[in-house]
Amino acid sequence: MSQILSVGAILLSTLIFLAGNGLTGTLLPVRAHLAHFSDFAIGLIGSAYFIGFVAGCYAGPRLLARVGHIRTFAMAAGLAAAVTLVMSLVVGEVSWIVLRALFGFAAASVFMVIESWLNDRASNETRGRIFAAYLLVNFTGLIVGQWSFIAGRPSSPTLFTIAAIFYALCLIPLGLTQMQQPKQVEVPQLRPRRMFKISPVGVAGCIAVGFSNAASWTFLPVYAHDHHMTRALLAGFISAFTIGGAIVQMPVGRLSDHMDRRVILAGSAICAAILAVALFFFGGLSSSTAILLVTIYGMAALPVYGLSVAHANDRLPREMFVEASATLLLINAVASSIGPVVASQVIAAYGIGTLFLSNAAIHLLLAGFTIVRIRTTAAPQHHDVFEPMPQQASPAALELDPRGEHHSEAQAA
Repeated sequence: MSQILSVGAILLSTLIFLAGNGLTGTLLPVRAHLAHFSDFAIGLIGSAYFIGFVAGCYAGPRLLARVGHIRTFAMAAGLAAAVTLVMSLVVGEVSWIVLRALFGFAAASVFMVIESWLNDRASNETRGRIFAAYLLVNFTGLIVGQWSFIAGRPSSPTLFTIAAIFYALCLIPLGLTQMQQPKQVEVPQLRPRRMFKISPVGVAGCIAVGFSNAASWTFLPVYAHDHHMTRALLAGFISAFTIGGAIVQMPVGRLSDHMDRRVILAGSAICAAILAVALFFFGGLSSSTAILLVTIYGMAALPVYGLSVAHANDRLPREMFVEASATLLLINAVASSIGPVVASQVIAAYGIGTLFLSNAAIHLLLAGFTIVRIRTTAAPQHHDVFEPMPQQASPAALELDPRGEHHSEAQAA
């Protein structure tokens, strides 16, 4: 517990920032829908976040080296607050696309500061506990923010202001900390082509998750609003998706530790496809039915990213963990920048419910590809222990993961 308390300021700032993210992630699609943005524009707004995020992951280490962690964090949190307030004042498709990309850049910088600082404070003995606490804070912050949606009408500036307040408040715990600033962050070498040769299923899983989950985060609020859910039900609908994924990560991951991980990955993808089809046909029956189905859908769809990364790393020596996971993170972010735009075209042509049919098709393709690989290639001989992975994280988080080289060296000592 003392180790967790020693990084309490960092985790508290993370919780507050992610509460803002949970609120804006729910609010922006609904507000855009109320403003009669086209489905294509809403998709572009969702994609712009990930484009900015990728840019921030590359620029972040240079900012940290130039001005330090606290100033980088202050810049990024201030930019996030300013962008959120400007979006409430200037409601337009083009302006929101640009502003959301700027927000993605700010979010990547925030995560890089937080994760590199946590990594610097973690020892080989405490790394696992701190990483688990960070993951818990991730899910908790998002859910708090999603439920904050009930605090005001999406057509008013109130919710934008609350989100901006979250981004401003997250500066206080980290700004008051007396902890020494960590060393400079190093970005690992990224080699996507080499990664695909080593683990085609791992790469395919990260691409599929990028396409489907980014589209879900972008359009699930629109789906709920289109089905006339109240603000409380809409918040519950989005939170149910998040909670569903959170509660099964460890059980599914631990099960995959004892068998060919690809079997669990293919099974999760098939279950996600079945649940997505069920949401298409039965989600409109009632709000309670939709919430139940989206919870189970989250249970099937959200663990796929962690399973894909774990399978890829089963095929690699531990000293390559950070490079491999950073490459997969980049692949996922690039796919996430494409997924909402592709989904928007399907939705524009056939209606909001076809979001789930599009996601079902993606998961079935992944399952089919994985089954072919199971039949044609042997399972990895080595199985590392599964750890849940935050899908939206900077490369700095990978050094914190207990499967990394630092933990390996401690075990060997």
